[in-house]
Amino acid sequence: MTAPQAPHRVAVLALDGVIAFELGIPSRIFESARAADGAALYQVATCTVDGGPVATSTDFRIAVDHGPELLERADTVVLPAARGLQERYPSGELPPELTAALARIRPGARVVSICTGAFVLAAAGLLDGRPATTHWRHTEEFARRFPQVRLDPDVLYVDDGDVLTSGGVAAGVDLCLHLVRRDHGGTIANQVARNSLVPPWREGGQRQYVDLLVAAAADPGGSTGAVREWALGHLAEPLTLHQLADRAGMSVRTFTRRFREETGSSPGQWLTVQRTERARELLERTELSIDQVARESGFGTAASLRLQLRGRLDLPPSAYRRTFRSAG
Repeated sequence: MTAPQAPHRVAVLALDGVIAFELGIPSRIFESARAADGAALYQVATCTVDGGPVATSTDFRIAVDHGPELLERADTVVLPAARGLQERYPSGELPPELTAALARIRPGARVVSICTGAFVLAAAGLLDGRPATTHWRHTEEFARRFPQVRLDPDVLYVDDGDVLTSGGVAAGVDLCLHLVRRDHGGTIANQVARNSLVPPWREGGQRQYVDLLVAAAADPGGSTGAVREWALGHLAEPLTLHQLADRAGMSVRTFTRRFREETGSSPGQWLTVQRTERARELLERTELSIDQVARESGFGTAASLRLQLRGRLDLPPSAYRRTFRSAG
C-alpha cells in the first residue's frame, strides 16, 4: 500500500508593514486544496526574519510561531507585499537580517513574490536575468532600479520555474491558483477557486486595470494643446494628420515634431490611445452595443475595436465590459 504523500510545505515570510490581504492569500488558497480523500495537499506556516511580531499595513500587529529557520524546510517560500516596500532599500542592499533569512531558503525551493515583494527578490539578486512582474503602479520604478530583470508590466503573474512573481493584490490569488493547477491539475485548482468564489483564471493582464488616462491636454496652452482639446471632442470623426496640422496653423512636419515634443508620441499614436480610453469608458458606463461603441470612439467597426483592445488590454470588448461594468 502506497504511503500518503506529505503535504507541500509553504512558508510565508512576513516583513514589517506586511499588507494584510496579501499575507492571507497563500493560506486561503493553498489550504483549500484537498486530495480526493480530503487530505491536505499543502501545509502553510508564517514566519518573520527574527521570529518576533511585525506590524501590518492596518491597525494590528501579527505574532508568529516561527522565525527564519522555517525557510530551511519549505518547499515554497512566499514573500507578500509590505507597506512602502518599493521605497525601502534605495541603495539596493537589503538589511543584514533579511539577507540572512533569504539565504536560509534551501536549494530547489520555489520562491514566490506577491505585488511589491518582487522588489525584495530583485534586490537579493534572485531575479537577475529572469522575467518578472510587480504591481503596475510600480513597474516604472522597478525597471529603473533593476534593469537586469526582464520586467513584463502587463501580465498578472510570471512563472519562471522555481521563481514566480505576481502583480498586485488579487493577482496573488491568480498566481497561487496557478501553482495549485501546476502541482495538482485543473480539477483541484478549479475546486479551490469555487470554494474561494473566484474565477479559476482571468483573461487578460494588468493593463486592463490601469487607471483610465486623463485625456485632457497636459498643457492646454502648448502649441498643439488647443488642437488636442478639439480632437477629444471629435474622436468619432475620421481625423487626419493634415486636418490637425491645419487647425494648428502649421505644416504637417512642424506639427508632428511639436506634437511629439509635447506628448511624447505621434499624433496617430495619441489618437489611438484616446480612442481606446473613450471605448473603455463607453463599455463601462453605457448600454451602447459593441458596434456603437466602435463608432463613437472612432474605431469605426467592431472588428477594429476588438483588434485594438486585444492588442492593448488582452481582452475583447465583451469581456472587458463584463469585468468592469458599473453596478450603478
